[in-house]
Amino acid sequence: MLSVKKLLGFAAALALPASLLAAGGGSVSPSAAKLVDFGGGWAITNSMVTGWAISLLLIGFVIWLVRKPQIFPTKGQAVFESLIEALRELFEPIVGKKAFPAAFPLLVTFFVFILFHNWMGLLPGVGTIGMGHDVDGHFHLTRPWIRPFTSDFNSTIALAAVSFGGWLILVLKYAGPKLLFVDLFGNKAEKSETPGWLYPVLTLVFFVVGLIEVFSIVIRPFTLSVRLFGNIFGGENLLHGTGFFFVFYFMELLVGLIQALVFTLLTSVYIGLICNHGDDHAHDDGHAAEAPH
Repeated sequence: MLSVKKLLGFAAALALPASLLAAGGGSVSPSAAKLVDFGGGWAITNSMVTGWAISLLLIGFVIWLVRKPQIFPTKGQAVFESLIEALRELFEPIVGKKAFPAAFPLLVTFFVFILFHNWMGLLPGVGTIGMGHDVDGHFHLTRPWIRPFTSDFNSTIALAAVSFGGWLILVLKYAGPKLLFVDLFGNKAEKSETPGWLYPVLTLVFFVVGLIEVFSIVIRPFTLSVRLFGNIFGGENLLHGTGFFFVFYFMELLVGLIQALVFTLLTSVYIGLICNHGDDHAHDDGHAAEAPH
């Protein structure tokens, strides 16, 4: 009899999540539920399973949409190419032409992956079906089976770590350690236009500024992960606490899009701050070569 009640509770949670969650407190747990616990801190959580499942669905959807690329694109291929072209026009001026071919696949993956996972919390049944027990005649959910990947702090930390690792690889490859060091600690003042006594002072000032910049670089993974997690987790609590009021669905659609764009734009800006120095100089040199003598 108890199992029948649980099954009825699962079905009701899928159809009427607002009322049941209101009875259970209307809040979302900040930590992901462990579906399989291996012990010693190793476990498979509901957010991990959601991340794997959505990744496979996205890959399958893109393959189905594009199918075999053709010179005269199909409708699906045209839609996908339009999206890629729009993202290219957005990110290329930021990253710079030199590092863009290597950075673009990472940026596109970040945007699409984060966007769809941000919107996962808006689907019926996400966070409202799973294991639980009866409390005063109401089904109380204790272990949801599905949780948006980006509403788990561990997941956003992993995304931020990949972003930081990609930034480091691209910067070292396309700018080099020397340019990175000069950009952080070098004296940015023009020596010919700076008084002799002031130049050493500015060198010390720029060195101290470089140390501050190093600190800001080190904490980037933390700020990226907290920003994304806080907005998506807060949005989940807002929806559950307000009984899934339809107006907030549209707001969370916008928040999910903005947060995916912010995460990806910040990653591209971090890359471009170091790798995008040479494009302007090359452009200026080209104009100088074309100028009449």
